[in-house]
Order: sequence, then C-alpha cells, then structure tokens
Amino acid sequence: MALNDILGTAVSGLAAAQAGLRAVSNNIANVGVAGYAREKVSLSTSVVAGKVSGVVVGEPTRIADRFLEGTVYTRSGDYGRADVTSSYLDRLQSLLGEPGASSGLPARLDAISASAVAMTGSQASTQTVAQFTGDVQDAISSMQQVGNDVETLRADVESEVGSSVDKINTLLQRISDLNGAVAQATGLGRSAGGAADQRMSAIEELSGLMQVTVRDQPDGRVYIESASGQVLLDKRLRQLSYASTGAGVSQPTYPPIEIRFANPDASTGDKIDSAAIGGKLGGLLDLRDRALPSFSEKLGTLFTGLSQTLNAVSNANSTVPPPASLTGRNTGLTGGDRLGFTGAATFAVTKSDGTLVASTKIDFDAMGHGATVDDMVAAINAGLGGAGTATFTDGSLKIAATAAGTGIAIGQDATAPSARGGVGVSQYFGLNDLVRSDTSALVPSGFASSDPTGFTTGQTAQIVLRDSSGRALTSYTLSPSTGGTFGDVVNDLNGSPLSNFGTFSLDDSGRLRFQAAPNVAGATLSIPSDSTNRSGTGRSLSQLMELTGASSGLSTAQVRQEVLADPAKLGLAQLQNVAVGAKALGAGDTRGATAFVNQLAKAVDLGKDGVSTIDAYASNLMGRIGLDANQAAGNLSDASARRDDAVNRRDSFAGVNIDEELSQMVVLQNSYSAAARVITTANDMYDTLLGMLR
Repeated sequence: MALNDILGTAVSGLAAAQAGLRAVSNNIANVGVAGYAREKVSLSTSVVAGKVSGVVVGEPTRIADRFLEGTVYTRSGDYGRADVTSSYLDRLQSLLGEPGASSGLPARLDAISASAVAMTGSQASTQTVAQFTGDVQDAISSMQQVGNDVETLRADVESEVGSSVDKINTLLQRISDLNGAVAQATGLGRSAGGAADQRMSAIEELSGLMQVTVRDQPDGRVYIESASGQVLLDKRLRQLSYASTGAGVSQPTYPPIEIRFANPDASTGDKIDSAAIGGKLGGLLDLRDRALPSFSEKLGTLFTGLSQTLNAVSNANSTVPPPASLTGRNTGLTGGDRLGFTGAATFAVTKSDGTLVASTKIDFDAMGHGATVDDMVAAINAGLGGAGTATFTDGSLKIAATAAGTGIAIGQDATAPSARGGVGVSQYFGLNDLVRSDTSALVPSGFASSDPTGFTTGQTAQIVLRDSSGRALTSYTLSPSTGGTFGDVVNDLNGSPLSNFGTFSLDDSGRLRFQAAPNVAGATLSIPSDSTNRSGTGRSLSQLMELTGASSGLSTAQVRQEVLADPAKLGLAQLQNVAVGAKALGAGDTRGATAFVNQLAKAVDLGKDGVSTIDAYASNLMGRIGLDANQAAGNLSDASARRDDAVNRRDSFAGVNIDEELSQMVVLQNSYSAAARVITTANDMYDTLLGMLR
C-alpha cells in the first residue's frame, strides 16, 4: 500500500472519529430533552479502483422506530379524550352533591317525602305545610340550578372546542413547515434530525387533540389523516374551519367542523361532526353533543314525573274554605276539540265552611266519543244551575263560584275516575296545580291520531337524530299543513329520512314516541327549533308531544305563588259525595297529606323512560352520573399508564443513554488516537524515505 493511501485512510479515520464524537457530544447535550431521538453517524467503507481506501462519513441519522412513535400517537389520543371526559364528568358529579349530604339535589328530593310524612300528623299544621311547599320549591330551584350549571358546563366545552380547533390548525401548519425542512435536508443528503424531532413532538401534541394516522413518505415528509380517514396533510395543507361563537355559548345545535384546503382556501367536502375523531376534541364533542344534553333531558324527565305526581294529589283535593275560582293552565286545546275523557268527575260549589251548595257529576263516557270541550263547559254550567260558571278561552279552563262566600271544589269519581292521557280532568286542565310552568302543559296531551294538529302551513319544527356517540345521523324539518291531523304528522315523520333509523307513533297518552332501529340503539332526538303554534294558543309541537325531556318546562317551573305565600292554599281535603246542605268538605280533613305520601311512593309513567317512582328514577340518574364519573376516572388512569408506557418504550429505544454515550466516546477517542498514530507512523516513514533520497 502506498504511503499516500495510508495517510488517506488515516485521515478518513480521523474524520470518522470526529464526526462520531460530534454526534455523541450532541446526544449528551440533549439528554433528558423530551422528543429528542439520538443520532448516529453513518459509516461505510470507501472502495477506489477495487481497493479499500478508508471510511466514508455520512450525515448523522435519527435512531427512531416509527411503529413505537405511532403507538405513542395512538395512546396520546386515548389519553386526551379520557382526560377531558373525566374532568367534566367530575364537575358534573360535584354539581349534584354527595349522597347523604344535607344539601344538593338528592337531599332536596328526599326532603319532599320527609315533609309530606310530617304533614300527616298534627292535622297538617301551618308549619308542616309551609315546610312541604318550601321543600318542593327548593327541589325545583335545585333542579333549575343544576340545569343552568349543566348549560354552563356545555358552554365551557364549546369554548374548549373552539380553542382546540385553533391549536390543531397551528400544529398542522407547523408540521407542514417542518415537512418542507425535512424534505429539503433529505434531498440534499443532509441531516434532518432536528426538524424531524420537532415534527415528532408536534405530531404527538396533535394526536392528543385528535386521533391521527401518520404515513411516512420516501422524501422524508409525513402525511396525516384523521381517525376517520380524512386527509389533513399531504402535499397540501388542510385547516379546520369552525364557526365558533368564541365566548362559548350553549345552544341547541352546533355547526360541523369543516376541513378546508389552506391555500387557496377551498372546501374538501369533509367535515368532523362526531366524537369518532378521538382525542381531546372527540371527548369534547361527545360531552357537548351527547353526555351533557342527555343528562339535561333526563333531569327534565325527572321534573316531569315530580310535577305530575304532586299535581295529581293537589288536583284531587281542595282547601277549606274552597277558592272562589279555579283557573287552569294553557292546555293547547280549543273549545271545538274532542274532549277525550273517560270516567267521571264531580264539580261542586260549597260555602266557606264546606257546606254543599250545588254539584254536578259529569259522566264523560255518557257524553260520547264526539263530545267537545265546549260540551263539557256547557254540562258544568247546566249542572251547577247558576251557582258557578265555567268558561274556556285561549286553551284555559276557568270555573268560578257566583255568590260571595262560596267556592269551587272538584273531586274524582271513586269507582271510575276521569282520565285523559292518564290524568284526571282537574289535573289535565291544571285547575288546582301545586306546580306550574309557563312553557309546558305538564301532562300528556291525550291526542289521538284523528285529532287536528291546529298547526298551519308555514310553521315548522326541526328534528335532529343523533347516534349514541352524539353524531348527527340526519335531520328533518317537519312542515305541517293546515287542516292536518296528528296521524298525518306521524305518517310524515315515518316517510322522512328519520324513518331510516326508527319509527314514530302516538302512545296511549298522546305522546309522540320514537323507537330507534336495533342498528342505532341509543339514538336520541332533539328539537332545536319549533315555530309551530296550535290554534293560536301558543303551545308548540314539542311542548305538547313530550318527544324529548328538554320540553319539560323545568326552566320556568315554580310552586304556585299563592300557595307559597299562604300554606292554607294547599288543598288537603277531599270532596265528599253528599246531598246539598251537608258538609262536603271538612276543615280537619288531611287525607290529602296521606295522599302525597302514597303518591310519591307510586310509580309514574315517564313515557320513553318507562314507569318508575320518582325516588328510583332520581337514584338511577344520580347513580349513573357517579358511575360514569368513576369509570371516566378509571379510564383516565389506564390511558395515562398506557401512554407513559408507550413513551418509555419509544424513549428507551430512541432516547439518550448517558452510559452508552460515554462508552461510545471512549471508543471514538481510541479510534481517533489510533488514526493519529497511523498518521504519525506514515509521517516517520516519509521522513525516512526522504532521508534515503538525500
């Protein structure tokens, strides 16, 4: 081998050792830096004219495993969703109060039963009645507060959706820029380690916000897709477009998140509208569109059951002395509507001491199927013979005593109580309600398929169907025609796109029901907008049909003000079937107090939520939230452990081990010394050769 070849080989060895030492020094300098993948210099044998001629030193390369990195991305998405879900469900659980606590919704509901029991003794003293009505109002106020707090949570979620979209766009832009840097360095044969490390960290952060699939390209770039296969980044950058309110405002529905090309701005046709996107954003969408609205709906159903239970008793009893008049709530009916009651009820006028002045028993069965509301009003007026007068205007029934010092009382028939939609005539019209609401009839409508809707052409109701993940499956704008019936409404819905996922029907109580198909079990309906108005009464389709718990009227509910102000206004006496001149009401009659206790223990028909007692339904609701919060906390713990394990595996392969680097440094120093020794030896050989020539 020529001396020049020896020197060239030694010099290449020096260069290789120096390059290796630079890589080791860089690794040591970055020990403990998150996302840094150690570098290793690529060395190969130099061959010239078939002869070995030293070492070829390449650019430093990252030591990384794309499969381990992909696992980190997946686990980060799981953690992001678990983290935000656990946080908000824990906040929701805290709104309800701890089981057994003296405050909170469970305690308020328990107090109603306790104070009802207290009323059964001491002849229902003013104090015990006041305690009972106060407890009812406290429970309603507590439900309203919880409902408002849930809407605040939903608004907070919406605010985080907007900020998450902004963060995702920033990260996609950064990854796109780093893609260019990596591709340029790769094309020039230079090290792209620094840019690749930064890109990996950005992708890891992005995967925590939404589940992504990363595909490596030959030029060093990466293409990114969503968990649903929607392209987010290839050679063209996409950005998420979301018309967020900014301040985070709860609203019935939210626009989808569009995926648009960044430059120039153009639609891709793709959108994100469900929790299937994964990551933190998926968790937020699930909370906003499914979990929190579902709780609000069930809270409304709980109120519906409570109000119907309490009003059933209050309407079956009377105060002593009875009120001079009874004014019902807006039922949404007109005078010409089918009456639809079965059984019988007694309408009476008594003196202030309970002495019967006049009474009439209305046998609704005898009135016939074609009887109208106006027919009932006429029958009451005829039966009371001028002692009392009934009127029906704007959907509301009013019965007033004629003479001063007399009042109105209503009683159910003992053997065949009146009923429409499962409730008595006084409760249906709300003549003696304990609980009132301006935005709900508080009772099933009792409509049949042949009954006219009273809606007119141009009025609409938008119905949205979501699957169990909160994704909007379809929506339909119901547009009733003038003169149509409720049967027509059912047929219209069953012929709409909604029918691809289930069937609609009217139940025996006149409630509109939706039975989801097996392949979309758990699907729910919502009515974000409703401009229908039945016959000018102000009652809409959603208020009358009880299609969702959101139309329960909880937001405007309260105990009647006159009852809160004067406990004596709560009726506890039952109307007796006696002759005129006899006592029909007794001042010491407190059977109504016992009736409250018994009724609260009975099961109530909650429509699509089945038949349950108020206590059992409330317990299930609170227990479900507690269980969900506990499971979410467990999922978070598991997701955190899995993510940490994936990060540790990745870092153990790609990260810097200080002992290994120091050992490699010793090897490289020895290599450098050996190469230098070869150069020294070659130099001595040159000197010897030159000396011989002299």
